[in-house]
Amino acid sequence: MFRSGRRHDGDYVELLSMPAQRAPGRAGFVITRKSLPRAVDRNRVRRLFREALRAARPAVETYDVILRLKRGCPRALFGRVAAEAGRLLGSLAAEAPAR
Repeated sequence: MFRSGRRHDGDYVELLSMPAQRAPGRAGFVITRKSLPRAVDRNRVRRLFREALRAARPAVETYDVILRLKRGCPRALFGRVAAEAGRLLGSLAAEAPAR
């Protein structure tokens, strides 16, 4: 996926996607300890990513996706991170073929 998938970049979030081999598609989240040292913060971002994916679910089910938090994201900007994840998933949904 990291080599052959399509990349969509934001300021704090990177979205990697490729067409799913099986429906429904799978999702993965990469939030490293270097980007957020506290487990509480990593879990919060994971929940925000999950909610953004749930909101975009019907349109992105045909893709396998990975949402990766980039380094240098301040804890105070978690709302912006959630909005950016939603925006990136929305752009992926716009590219999705009609069923």
